[in-house]
Amino acid sequence: MAVVRPRRCRGPRQETLLRMLENTLHHAERPDELIVYAGLAKAARDHAALATTITALRELDENETLVIQSGKPIGVFPTGPSAPLVLMATSNLIGRWATAEHFYELERRGLIMWGGYTAGDWQYIGSQGILQGTYQTLSAVADEHFGGDLAGRLVVTAGLGGMGGAQPLATYLAGGVALCVEADSDRIARRIGSGYLERATDSLDEALDWVAERQRAEQPASVGLLGNAAEALPAMRARGLVPDVVTDQTPAHDLRYYVPVGMSPQEAAELRESDPDELVRRARDAVAEHVRCMLDWQDAGAVVFEYGNNIRAQAAASGVDAFRIPIFMERYIRPLFCRGLGPFRWVAASGDPADIDRIDEIVTREFPGNPLAGRWIPLARRYVRQPEEPGLPARISWLAHGERARLAVLVNDAVRRGDLNGPVAFTRDHLDAGGVSQPLRETENMPDGSDAVSDWPLLNALLTAGSGADLVAIHAGGGGYAGYMQSAGVTAIADGTRAAGERLSAVLTADTGIGIMRYADAGYETAAGAVRESGLRWFG
Repeated sequence: MAVVRPRRCRGPRQETLLRMLENTLHHAERPDELIVYAGLAKAARDHAALATTITALRELDENETLVIQSGKPIGVFPTGPSAPLVLMATSNLIGRWATAEHFYELERRGLIMWGGYTAGDWQYIGSQGILQGTYQTLSAVADEHFGGDLAGRLVVTAGLGGMGGAQPLATYLAGGVALCVEADSDRIARRIGSGYLERATDSLDEALDWVAERQRAEQPASVGLLGNAAEALPAMRARGLVPDVVTDQTPAHDLRYYVPVGMSPQEAAELRESDPDELVRRARDAVAEHVRCMLDWQDAGAVVFEYGNNIRAQAAASGVDAFRIPIFMERYIRPLFCRGLGPFRWVAASGDPADIDRIDEIVTREFPGNPLAGRWIPLARRYVRQPEEPGLPARISWLAHGERARLAVLVNDAVRRGDLNGPVAFTRDHLDAGGVSQPLRETENMPDGSDAVSDWPLLNALLTAGSGADLVAIHAGGGGYAGYMQSAGVTAIADGTRAAGERLSAVLTADTGIGIMRYADAGYETAAGAVRESGLRWFG
């Protein structure tokens, strides 16, 4: 039976966006503080702003647009039936002022917030949102280095927060043995409760015994180790252990949230309030040791890569030759982005998991030539638990340019026929072909040197807004990411109307189309071929 709450807004699209906001907070790590993940990525600037946003969404007409500045609603404008319902810009600072120090001063004064990628624009669906991407990265590692199979291979990593929490299950699904270090016992308990982690211990000896047993049997496993990565990894190294694969998803992007050696998370939080500069100093020392260990393992033959948390740059500031470690994007994911393949998502506003099951069946039936979706959908249906109400059922599957628009139109038709119990919101991670410029992650080492050109996500946002998306967001870095990133987010809603079908087709074609053009313009022949095959008008 559908779990449908009474409509509180003036239309199904507004109601869907309100439910997306509520769903993001349902998955938040610290909902009382409106912090969703990554230490400081928020869904709204403060509780007053959240209350005003909810009221504005409930009163918003179909021909109006709500404007939000860094999590604070500013006003509503009459814009017309094809305009976005919500436009937002978050933590965008002029280049010279785009520093962590200036961001934190503005945040302290209540003038700004960081939205992360999908927190600030209400697109977060929990760790499932990064699960397939992590699985896809590890599958690419297996294909390149281990003959297509991680059976019996040890993957050592750290961080089980809102992003890193996907790592143990992704490794398990890829057939490997995951050993994940986490300093916060609450995060470990949360991952065990969600089924993303099998078991955990605070004993390194016990953890190593567990993973060795599974390695010998060539059976997948996910083990959590309560401890500090900057201590636990060197302890493993001292025993002569060399993992097969090493990466990391601790909150190293912002050293105020990386727990230093010898401190508990609570002690780190207290020092963050009393002396943040001292916390950063201690955290930087810990990160330097953490990365030295990763480098030693790389030199010993392990496959090592950064998973996008800026840990290399933080260690390099301490004199560590950290950039010998490759970034996962360039090494394993960019060839997919050149074809518009990336982390596409849909969310059932009805609250009924059966809607997700029906869309799974559509994907399986309509895209037999997409091996990523073909492998992933059966795994997701078996291992990914849908959240209990009030969380919304959701799915992620990597679909390519053209496939996304086609699926959305088919789903819109299903909503119109009554085959689905309510509207469906289509969105994606900002980490996508056209959604981001980040020179130390998504756009590192572009062949034409355009790593830091942020025109592309800005054009993406303008294009999707002009195509009729329901929500469009422009985000930049905040805290430790200040000055490092520019991104764009988009949500388009299938409500069963003809107008929705036209909007979905235009928005999702534009979204991936500008992405593959971005990579074609940079010199990737695979992307140029994808543009030509798509029939898009490109002047390359």
